Amino acid sequence: MKLKKIMGWSSALCLCVPLCGIAQAQETNQPADFDQRLKQMQESFEQREREMEARFDKKITAQDAEIEALKKQLAETAMNPPAPPVTGSPPTNTVTAEQLKDLNDKVDQVAEAQKKTLMSEFNPSIGLVGETVFSYRSKGSDETGSDRPGGFDVWQRSIELNVAASVDPFAKGYAVINASADAATGEATLGVEEAALQTTSLPGNLELKAGRFFGEFGRLAYIHDHELPFVNRPLVLDEYIGGESQSDGLQLNWLPPIPHYVSVTAGVGDHFGADSPNPDNPGTYRPFSGLNFWGRLSSYWDVTPDWQLEAGISGLWNPREEDRGGILSQPNGLGLVPLTLTEKERRLAGADIKLSYVPLQNNQFQSFTWGTEVLYSDNRYLADPDGIPNNGDEFNENVGSVGLYSYVAYKWSRQWSAGFLFDWVQSAQNHSDETTAYSPFITFALSHWNQLRLQYTHTDHNAVSGLKPDDAIYLQWAWIIGAHSHGWQQR
Repeated sequence: MKLKKIMGWSSALCLCVPLCGIAQAQETNQPADFDQRLKQMQESFEQREREMEARFDKKITAQDAEIEALKKQLAETAMNPPAPPVTGSPPTNTVTAEQLKDLNDKVDQVAEAQKKTLMSEFNPSIGLVGETVFSYRSKGSDETGSDRPGGFDVWQRSIELNVAASVDPFAKGYAVINASADAATGEATLGVEEAALQTTSLPGNLELKAGRFFGEFGRLAYIHDHELPFVNRPLVLDEYIGGESQSDGLQLNWLPPIPHYVSVTAGVGDHFGADSPNPDNPGTYRPFSGLNFWGRLSSYWDVTPDWQLEAGISGLWNPREEDRGGILSQPNGLGLVPLTLTEKERRLAGADIKLSYVPLQNNQFQSFTWGTEVLYSDNRYLADPDGIPNNGDEFNENVGSVGLYSYVAYKWSRQWSAGFLFDWVQSAQNHSDETTAYSPFITFALSHWNQLRLQYTHTDHNAVSGLKPDDAIYLQWAWIIGAHSHGWQQR
């Protein structure tokens, strides 16, 4: 493991100079001998890699031999201690206590030097992410259904502590501790958002993750809020998943051994998203069918050297929901009593696509992204027309609903980018209840670790929802200190 890390560092250093040559060749528009140069660089790199590996092995072997020789000398001295000198006799070539101490110290120094070949190997990387959202909404929360108040609002949406490190040569571990402000009281609640172990050396291109993590479903459900290309999570993800796809369980990923990139993921967990991780009554029995099962199949294509295409399909199934979503009231019941729905089975399917323009030259200053995801929710509910349980008028009802989001984002300089987000979603409990939103946004990155985003959102609700349309302006300020593995990613 140590050798691989050292070779990785040396690889990065060795590639610095050749890559400059590639950039120069591209800028002078002389690609005729590009393949030949690339082959020569690859051969040179492989030769340097072999030489450094041989030097490393030679150094380790020499250190081992030196330690063994010193230990042998120390053991022989201990077995044959020197005789006490006779008064008046000439000095003899004997080992003194000070020499023994020096010999012991030398053994310890050589052993310690060998241990510290990679000084930071087991030191965890630690980072902190802060995110503050300033906003103004034209309507109050009673008219919009939002959990945030109307008018002027300041929200410390999250403080996120990230810790990650290699556990051993076979696995790595990471944790995300998040403090989110309560919408009603403003008090921050500290919780474990993610804490998982991930294998790094399973055979057959397999990778296993266990613990608490964001299950891989769709494109943005397993992305943290501050990583999104816009301020707020798309409406369809909030409605059908409940925000982020958090789960406690297992997830297995497989890369088939074929020339084309294909990723296959399957997972199982006690909950998925915002639903409760336990059955309705605490302590009751959960059958195997009470777990959540999800999967995703995705692939990637280089359309041209500058254009890339990604696509995937995802699915989620909870055969026995056991009312973990709680009793849901609908306004179309009999008389003045609302219809109540109790969720019994959860089914969700999705398809996503992303088209990206990232030029080989000037890619730090220019890019374009178009992303779209469509979700279909088909849940089974126990409907009660009069809201009175167990009086014999209950019936099963399947509700099929559709939602989507689509956005474009264009980056024209290192610091500036802008885009537009379109949202449309039907309620998971009543597909006649529809919401539409339009959100232009602009982002200014002061640096890689500090960015501002301004967004305007107009939201429309149809008459079935009983909610009012509103307008909102958001200013998001997000920052990172220390190490942060996912950072700002191109989504």
